[in-house]
Amino acid sequence: MASAAAAGAPPGPAAPKSRKSVTGTRKAVAGLFLLPALVLLGALVVYPIGYSVVRSFYNASGDGFAGFDNYKALFTDDGIRTALKNNIIWVVFAPTVATALGLVFAVLTERVRWGTAFKLVVFMPMAISMLAAGIIFRLVYDQDPNKGVANAVWVGVHDTFAQSSAFPKAHPGRESPLKADQGGFITTATVHTGRTVTLPLVGVAPDQMPGDAKKAVAAKPEPGKITGTTWQDFTRGKGVGRLGAPDPSELGYAGMRIEAVDTAGQVVASTKAASDGTFTLPAKADGARLRLPASNFRAPYNGVDWLGPALVTPAIIGSYVWMWAGFAMVLIAAGLAGVPRELLEAARVDGANEWQVFRRVTVPLLAPVLAVVTVTLMINVLKVFDLVYIIAPGSSQDDANVLALELYRKGFSEGQPGIASAIAVFLLLLVIPVMLFNIRRLRREVRR
Repeated sequence: MASAAAAGAPPGPAAPKSRKSVTGTRKAVAGLFLLPALVLLGALVVYPIGYSVVRSFYNASGDGFAGFDNYKALFTDDGIRTALKNNIIWVVFAPTVATALGLVFAVLTERVRWGTAFKLVVFMPMAISMLAAGIIFRLVYDQDPNKGVANAVWVGVHDTFAQSSAFPKAHPGRESPLKADQGGFITTATVHTGRTVTLPLVGVAPDQMPGDAKKAVAAKPEPGKITGTTWQDFTRGKGVGRLGAPDPSELGYAGMRIEAVDTAGQVVASTKAASDGTFTLPAKADGARLRLPASNFRAPYNGVDWLGPALVTPAIIGSYVWMWAGFAMVLIAAGLAGVPRELLEAARVDGANEWQVFRRVTVPLLAPVLAVVTVTLMINVLKVFDLVYIIAPGSSQDDANVLALELYRKGFSEGQPGIASAIAVFLLLLVIPVMLFNIRRLRREVRR
């Protein structure tokens, strides 16, 4: 009966069938939408990486298997080793300094009324490319103080405390009573009281003479003293002016130091020329020779060689920090906005000063943000090719060389694509651990 009842029972509802979209299965549609991106990813990323790995095991011509010789060159070639050393310096210092500055800016701008304007100014360099930043800092670091901003400021500060010579190019002219002496000049004959001495020089343009210089005057003899004149013995125009005597248009060397030197080379008397070039020495200078010391002709201070072997890498790192400190500041400021204010106030109520609040509360709470910013900048510093290439061209480029620049030079300038591919693979291996660290941290943040 039961079986009969079961046999006579009406059939149950049919199992639902999987619905299909108009164009086919859902996976097929998703695949079609992803196909263009996958093609571009394969053509622009996967294929170049695979080809670079394969090419790194071949010689320069590409028709001979070189094994690991190209990778050995990474640690034996002087240029690549310099680039590797500089990359280590970049990875350690550039992200650290940029992140630290960004943290300081983000914290301090919260306490000022014009913080938004300050953030805007600091972030503005991010709006320009590394190419433009390289051109800007190539001018900033120019050795000539008349062009380079850095040296203009540096020379200005230096000259405030150590006055430079006003006559760096002055030298004796024709039929001069002076001869060279240890960077300065000295008279060929001795001088005596009651007589005048002429110390003519040439080589200083009229517009380069000291501002207080006046028309040179021929000194008059004085009993018991030695008098004389030192001046620019040159008048423009052919056949104009008298040689060895002051002319109306010629200027005195105001401030020129004159020393009387005895036979043993000791200075027995000294003085400085007046604005008209005249000077007077006491009787104890009798029988001595007059010397214009080298301090009168010392070349003007020309500033710091920012792009020289010693400072070129720190100088370029400084330009990088100028660009990316604003990026770090904005991200850290966003993280700082999410810090619970009650924790900061609780620390202050417990007696912590501002430095302790910053070090013990603010920084630990911002640790995830600081890690993301630092890791991002670490990846970024591995590709500072154009910044280095523009700021430090020529011979000093070798001292500032980085792996990305060495890759370009080996691949395109020196015709060694095998070594260039090995450098590219090495850079990829350097970036992968940092990227994995970033991905793990982001996934951990999502789970929270």
